[in-house]
Amino acid sequence: MRIDVLGVVRALRDDGSPVDLGGPRHREVLARLVAAEGRMVTTDTLVDDLWTDPPARAVGALRTFVAALRRALEPDRPPRSPPRVIVTEGPGYALRLPRDDVDVHRFQDALARARRNPDAVTDLSAVLATWRGPAYADVTGSAWAQRERTRLEELRLEGAELRARILLDSGEGADLVAELGAQVAEHPWREPAWELLARALYRAGRQADALAALRRARAMLVDQLGLDPGADLQRLETDILNGSAPSEGPRTAWTGHGVRLGPRTTVDLARTLALAGGDALVHSRRDRLAAIRAAERTGDLSLTARTIGAYDVPALWSRADDPEQSRAVIAAAERTLTGLGPDGPADLRARLLATVAVESRSADLSGTELKHAQQAARQAEELARRLADPALLAFALNGVFLQSFTRPGLAAARDRTGAEILDLATRHELPNFAVLGRLVRLQSASALGDLDAATSHADAADQLAATTEAPLVSVLTGWFRARAAAARSAEPGGPTAATAAAHYRAAEDALRTAGMPGLHRGLFPLALLGLRLLHDRPAPADPHLDWGPYRPWTRPLVLLAQDRGEQARTALAAVPEPPRDHMQEAMWCLTARAAVRLGERGIAAHAAAALRDACAEHAGAASGMLTLGPVARYLAEAEACAGAGQATAVREPRARPRSSHGPAESGRHDVQGHPSPTPGGRRRS
Repeated sequence: MRIDVLGVVRALRDDGSPVDLGGPRHREVLARLVAAEGRMVTTDTLVDDLWTDPPARAVGALRTFVAALRRALEPDRPPRSPPRVIVTEGPGYALRLPRDDVDVHRFQDALARARRNPDAVTDLSAVLATWRGPAYADVTGSAWAQRERTRLEELRLEGAELRARILLDSGEGADLVAELGAQVAEHPWREPAWELLARALYRAGRQADALAALRRARAMLVDQLGLDPGADLQRLETDILNGSAPSEGPRTAWTGHGVRLGPRTTVDLARTLALAGGDALVHSRRDRLAAIRAAERTGDLSLTARTIGAYDVPALWSRADDPEQSRAVIAAAERTLTGLGPDGPADLRARLLATVAVESRSADLSGTELKHAQQAARQAEELARRLADPALLAFALNGVFLQSFTRPGLAAARDRTGAEILDLATRHELPNFAVLGRLVRLQSASALGDLDAATSHADAADQLAATTEAPLVSVLTGWFRARAAAARSAEPGGPTAATAAAHYRAAEDALRTAGMPGLHRGLFPLALLGLRLLHDRPAPADPHLDWGPYRPWTRPLVLLAQDRGEQARTALAAVPEPPRDHMQEAMWCLTARAAVRLGERGIAAHAAAALRDACAEHAGAASGMLTLGPVARYLAEAEACAGAGQATAVREPRARPRSSHGPAESGRHDVQGHPSPTPGGRRRS
């Protein structure tokens, strides 16, 4: 018995004679079970897929179709013996046939083998030749069938391009010109096909035609999609103009879902530029959104899904650099997910869900949006684990990490996620995600006050960045080293506060042009505030400091530093709960400190309750970029205030006695981190 769906749906006996499957509904039931690839399909799902508006007796009709199919597919089955091809399983049905007996399964398996081993190209050629037309060609008007047709057509095109690439890489393929010419005529947006066509023409001795093909590709991309050709096409054109044959290296193994996703657009270039930072990072985000919009205009769901999901640039920070653009990407991903449906290709759905999780930065979300983003992260992780795709799982875990700031005190959980990302990236040679894993672990170790472990991760991240050309990494590790200097400035024998402030200023100078406003804004003033709190000094009160998103939580302490107690009390009463982001412990500690200084018992109690789970962490240090000192210090103050009910002085003291967290006298430094003279004339901090 053999079942074919790459064309009209049909079943053939072992002798090649056709099986009478019955009417259109019978064939659609069989086709739907084929699409499930051996998994059970519930009765409810089958009814919904067969009828837009199911009749009252839809379940009975479905059972009739299944019974008729069983008789057709197993005509010699003895009465009352259980069926072997279409079996009842739980609340539904499943198709039980060896994968070699179903053409679509043979095709997918041959494609997977060829991705891993180019020597399997002969089998790939054979299964590509079995296509008789669009998949499920006679199942019309069904959304599930349209989704499958779209998915399988993308795989067919990918398979044809993979076959051509393997042949050309091995020195063959001059006879591919007609086949590839037809492919680019039908699918002009596929850059890999244009590249392969030009290579085949060049191999056939047709240099002028190869150049003409590349110029047609350029014109098509600019006119129809508004995109410039990718680096591969441009490089190939240069090689041909110079008369140098395109390189023919050893056959390369393709590795499943980790290979290039869909059409070669500027998203690939954007991914590379994103790691460079500065204007390149800004432009990469712009180009990415342009590519998504261009893909959506084609109406091709698979193209759109792959274009959105291809931008798997590791993300570390819980605030978006361009919230409006992030919302646009999320909306496009949600529209595409809806179009693909719950039974759409699992790898595409996983990448779209991971994109939603990564772009939905927790600091920018409402409660409902946050729950939706967390659900997307969990679903992406589940799908990626089921697919056993390491690159996809690393991307999904990036979303899990960014949605792991649900409450204070979760540094240890984030470290476990970072460790898994690092392990995946190391074992499967994913250098950019190895950098992400190191930085996540740096942040977690920093939050837990383990500066030695954090320094080790910073050093390893810098070494990786040198090989992956990711200059942004040194910006982040520079901030960590400033954070470490600040912490050690409060220890005997450590650097002075002025030295720590100078480290922060140098880190700020590097960050200013890094193209990450979501990270940059307000960070330097907050770092100086943390440094002052480490040394029991008042908040910096320079009116020119831009506190950015942290202003509501810093303002009460700034007002106290200006001896404006009542205004500080008013500001404290208006302080909201912090966003669920890297800085939430820091913001709670600032609220606790202001409440203690103002004797606000209720607010102090509320802050203490929020901070208890984070008592082993350091405030602000989850960022890996600054610290306000141990959370336990602020927690103890808040609990004492809430319990004692005795108001402390409204005025923030200008100098405090030595505590267990700092030196007896740290000197002074101005709000910009420059040293200022002590009464004795010596410049200390």
